[in-house]
Amino acid sequence: MPGFLSWISGLFSSDKPGTVSAPESRLLNSAVATENNSTTDPALIDQLEEHLFSWLLDSPPTALHSEPGQWEPILENLRGRIARRELDELPRQPMTLPKLMRALSDDTSDRNHLTEIILNDPALTEQLLQIANSPYFRPGDQSIDSVDQAVFVLGLDGIRNVISASIMRPMMAARNSREALFAQRVWRWGLTCARSAELIAKIQGQDSSVFFMTGLLPALSYITLRRELQRICRMEPGMAEPSPSLIHDALSRYQWATSQLLANEWNLPPKYHAQLLAAERPAPGQKLSPLNDGIIVGTREVLRHAHQRNMPEEDVLSIIHISGEQFTRVRKVILEVLEAGSKARA
Repeated sequence: MPGFLSWISGLFSSDKPGTVSAPESRLLNSAVATENNSTTDPALIDQLEEHLFSWLLDSPPTALHSEPGQWEPILENLRGRIARRELDELPRQPMTLPKLMRALSDDTSDRNHLTEIILNDPALTEQLLQIANSPYFRPGDQSIDSVDQAVFVLGLDGIRNVISASIMRPMMAARNSREALFAQRVWRWGLTCARSAELIAKIQGQDSSVFFMTGLLPALSYITLRRELQRICRMEPGMAEPSPSLIHDALSRYQWATSQLLANEWNLPPKYHAQLLAAERPAPGQKLSPLNDGIIVGTREVLRHAHQRNMPEEDVLSIIHISGEQFTRVRKVILEVLEAGSKARA
């Protein structure tokens, strides 16, 4: 069953918004493999996906697999909700987001204007200061005590990413003890993939903030889909909770479609949609985007740091589109962030 690397093979491809087609079985399509001149066995990527879901769902690999057709009625219900854009758990557009997007894309906006927009949303202000002081963003040991200081210290690129994380963080927070571990691990995975995509985009001279925000969308789609499944399962006789195999099947099939719905619901600018589409369906001969590479690197490193089974470094290097030296630089930053995060949680 294909999973997070559906971004590579172009799962759920459709020319019509809101249409969900059946997933393919391969994670690396032939066009990408030919461009890379890679001999990497796609089964290695399938294994990395399985390791990720085992960790996220805190379940052994055997618990992730269902009997053929076992969950089809529930999955078809979910597919229909996605196709009709009727997900009850789809997060609505944050009220402040349109103003922030306009301010961040306007070259004439100054620091005071951006600070004013943020301060007018007390909840966002609180989240932003927490995120800005987290290991993923804070430069050095200096504490960031105000929004104005955050904008000044982090700069526009840095504050864009902090804003993206601050907007999404409340939506990822666990609602109950049953989803607490899942939500916490999904958030860590999402931040790591987003940061990896951002760093790779910088190396390639691309707009890093776009890749950071799009890198968070798959994680938010996981939370959304799990909650939607919970709603559906509560209507099923004798089924209060979705099983790990059902969650695995749903996330594997519909994470891209749900990420697309999120981008549409939030009215993200065209450049975000363009990068999501390029990552979902790379054209023949097209190299993978920083988003694909970021998900591969981020997944491998977060699993490795959690002492889970992952992917050998030589296989990572055969898939991604940066050099070994550049990979080492990206990995060094990611490891520092993960280590600092572990100390903060201790």
